[in-house]
Amino acid sequence: MIRYFNKNFKAALDGFRETIVSEKSFKTMLVIGALVVAVMLYFPTSRLEKVVLLLSVFSVLILELINSAVERIMDVVTTERDERIRVVKDLMAAIVLLASFGSAVVGILIFYPYFLELFK
Repeated sequence: MIRYFNKNFKAALDGFRETIVSEKSFKTMLVIGALVVAVMLYFPTSRLEKVVLLLSVFSVLILELINSAVERIMDVVTTERDERIRVVKDLMAAIVLLASFGSAVVGILIFYPYFLELFK
């Protein structure tokens, strides 16, 4: 049982490492997420604000991982230009973009009062 868990955990870490190495957009989102966490820890955010911010950050990162996986699957399906595959990839990118915009709005709503107070 432990060996099975270790094998699956190693596979997950390998996938995460591969994503960090090869996916520039994931790296960018990871850095932005780290900045959000740093700012969250700097300001006296409530427990609820921390939960909402972390859910937003992790949602975007998870969706970006799903987007990367779908893109790689589509690249395996065919290397030729295919309008249907382009549409699927565009839809996946739109999902990540929408989640990113939503997370940005959440961040603005939570951090705005703290920044106002900081610059008074």
